[in-house]
Amino acid sequence: MARYNSFTSEEISAELAAVNAAYQGFKAKGLKLNMARGKPSAEQLDLSRPMLDVLGEEASLTSSDGTDCANYGGLSGIPEAKQLLARLLDDDPENIIAGGSSSLTLMFDAIARLWTFGTEGNAPWGTLERVKWLCPSPGYDRHFAICETFGMELIPVPLTDEGPDMDMVEQLAAADPSIKGIWCVPQYSNPTGIVYSSQVVNRLASMACAAPDFRIFWDNAYSVHHLYPQHPVQVADIAAACVAAGNPNRYLKFASTSKITFPGAGISGLAASPSNIQEALKVMGIQMVGPDKLNQLRHGRFLSTDEALQNHMASHGKLLAPKFQLVDRKLSEGLKGTVECSWSSPQGGYFISFEAPAGTAKRIVALAKDAGVQLTGAGATWPYGQDPKDSNIRIAPSMPPLDELDQAMDVFVTCVKLAALEQLAE
Repeated sequence: MARYNSFTSEEISAELAAVNAAYQGFKAKGLKLNMARGKPSAEQLDLSRPMLDVLGEEASLTSSDGTDCANYGGLSGIPEAKQLLARLLDDDPENIIAGGSSSLTLMFDAIARLWTFGTEGNAPWGTLERVKWLCPSPGYDRHFAICETFGMELIPVPLTDEGPDMDMVEQLAAADPSIKGIWCVPQYSNPTGIVYSSQVVNRLASMACAAPDFRIFWDNAYSVHHLYPQHPVQVADIAAACVAAGNPNRYLKFASTSKITFPGAGISGLAASPSNIQEALKVMGIQMVGPDKLNQLRHGRFLSTDEALQNHMASHGKLLAPKFQLVDRKLSEGLKGTVECSWSSPQGGYFISFEAPAGTAKRIVALAKDAGVQLTGAGATWPYGQDPKDSNIRIAPSMPPLDELDQAMDVFVTCVKLAALEQLAE
């Protein structure tokens, strides 16, 4: 049992006074530290600086298939970009559409097409009385926001150590034709860092769905983001599983280079069945003339081989791993055996998921903000921003330098203790 839970009322009061004094000390420092979102650090961004010189004044601007990358055209992207994205999406280049800097844009557009035009002859989702979506939680707030924007009903599904609770997913999907899809971050999931098991992948691919146009939105955002590249993990391919199960059009896979090169100037990709790709291109041909092919060419030449990508990501891992280790050490030293809490220890990705004592997450985030440490809002990892336990906090250690992260974690640990003691004192 956590030590605080065994305290007498007098001991709680004394400890609360001591922790509050430490907290006031942090407030007096006037700190301005940010762990709100998983942005790459300045050192990580510098790793891609050489890419800016790839298309120098004398460089050819023609892709390997003869496309003039400085001119119009090339709706689905150039071969160099598709080959790079194929490594991130675990797919074949011919099944990929290469886009601009944000995979989130591709996800939004995919929903918009299904909403407006439907798929495979099924009614457009926007014409239906109700559309529901399965949301493994805790999950990614921007995924949830897309669904909310279109007026969908979001259904939280518990996220286990192997992926979404498949008993619940299967039961819901089989019974309700208004359930049209599920969000999945299969590798180093945001925010818990878990990796989907092969069994979960196969069950998603083969499960019975009342909606014939049910779609798995497979966000492969962290497929190459290993903290320890010597021990990488590999998720089973959802495309191969869907084809084997006789559901070749069920999946849409997404990825980008946002946390590989430059978040503000990356490239993104959609991988899908030939049928889904053709449906997308038909609408995209009206929406646009072509993507930024010069940026695609720059990326394709900078990360032209498996070895180049692996070496580049290993450099990212060397910068990130010490930060994740520092967070784990600070939480262990400051909270283990004291407060009833837990946290994830991912092998990759960008986040650590922290479970505070139920009913304290919002208070912890507010205390941290007042002490100069910005965190992701409590509840953001659940649909509608409503964490039923008010316990989950997403920690994003990537952007601050180690010395700032060290200070931020001292503040965080103090805020957790303070909120827990306040709750016990009530």
